Amino acid sequence: MLDQTVFKVASVVQIRSLKQLILSSFLVALIPLLALLWQTQNDLAKLNDAIVKETQFFVKTAGTMRKLEGQALDIERLMRQHFVLPNATLKQLNDDSLALFKDQLAPFCQQLVDSAACGQLHKQLVHLGNYASMTDKLLLDAHLASFKQAISALTEDVNISVDNRVAEQQNYMTALRQKQAWSTAALALLSLLLILFAAKLITKPVNKLKNIIAAIAENQNELPAKSSNGPRELIAVEKDLFLLHKRIQQLEKVRTALLRHASHELKTPLASFKEGCALLAEEMVGDLNTQQKEVVNLLQISTVRLNLLIEKLLDYNALLQQAEPSFEKLDVKQIVNECLTQNGLALQQSKCDIKSTISNDVQHIVSDAELFRRILDNLISNAVAHGTQGTSIYLHLYAQHNDYVLDVANHGNGISEDDRKTIFEPFKRGEFMRNDRVIGAGLGLSIVSDCARLLGGTVAIVEVDYAKVCFRIKLPQRDEQ
Repeated sequence: MLDQTVFKVASVVQIRSLKQLILSSFLVALIPLLALLWQTQNDLAKLNDAIVKETQFFVKTAGTMRKLEGQALDIERLMRQHFVLPNATLKQLNDDSLALFKDQLAPFCQQLVDSAACGQLHKQLVHLGNYASMTDKLLLDAHLASFKQAISALTEDVNISVDNRVAEQQNYMTALRQKQAWSTAALALLSLLLILFAAKLITKPVNKLKNIIAAIAENQNELPAKSSNGPRELIAVEKDLFLLHKRIQQLEKVRTALLRHASHELKTPLASFKEGCALLAEEMVGDLNTQQKEVVNLLQISTVRLNLLIEKLLDYNALLQQAEPSFEKLDVKQIVNECLTQNGLALQQSKCDIKSTISNDVQHIVSDAELFRRILDNLISNAVAHGTQGTSIYLHLYAQHNDYVLDVANHGNGISEDDRKTIFEPFKRGEFMRNDRVIGAGLGLSIVSDCARLLGGTVAIVEVDYAKVCFRIKLPQRDEQ
């Protein structure tokens, strides 16, 4: 689903170059971060406005309350003075103080929501407004005491209001922090998704190139479909890879045809040459002296060597043409017996005996009969050619974990570490001579390696305590289906 989305987006955007793709991906990944920065700045501005507003409220409320308390003391002092010594000047001062107190109290009480002290204080101001007609000192003291009590109640309401505003401010800041945290998490996740999406856009054409290279390396006839859009640099590389694949296929056809025709064409004159050497060696056309017999013997050895080279080339050519193995249930004991029978003459000449052990759980395996037989033939042929004459060749087949394991071991010269690095490559030979004095083609172990690879397995040289050299083949166990 993501690949389809990436393809649609890439088609709409029409990306022309790799540089444009990287820059576009970078800018797209920055969008959530820019949105987060904008939201953070906006929230900080709102928080700053709220803090300024609340600070002004606290300062104004505290100042007004101090003024009201000071004016309340002035009102009480002036009223007591007027009661003791009534005159027009004190009355005017009292009236002005009461009026000023009322003017400041009215807007102040509007800021206090549900304050009972404001109503009580207004009532007391109405009573105190008749101070001039009061002749009883106890009545005046009672009204002034109620007035002071109302001022104290108003102070308490102001404190409660301030505490509530502080609590609201703290709740607002907590909510803002939570909002910022959730926004940061959401936008960071979105940014991560966009980064992954951009990475997919960048890696998709690169993975396409990797798949093409892998297909070329596996010598597949068909490559993945050509890309219709994408960065022009990668499109150019893809085009070059297709041209390379076409050229490799052409060379492969030429090489295969050359091996096939050369090998077949050589077998006919070789057969005639071999037959002629046999007639000379058997002195069917006349007696030979000692020097002539030596020459004929050398010719026969060269004929055997040439015949071996041709057979190896044909075998290797046939292996290269077999791209896919055909798996079936095989009778292992029957295949091993057929292989030993075919190589019986070579075993007799080398005076080697085969010690074969096949576990009960691998009497039948699922594999390709032709490839498995080639592995056996080449390993036994190698053991006969390079093993010590008159010794035993060990063939063990058993199951280990989820693999079939085939060990073919022999006595003889060990294989050096340098030779082990290249011995499974085509046309590579070890440093020791063969027992039959025939120079090999260096294809036997390469064929073993390629057969094991086609069967999904591996080949390696391992150390065992019962022989000097041991080749181990591991093939994965398969179901008959």
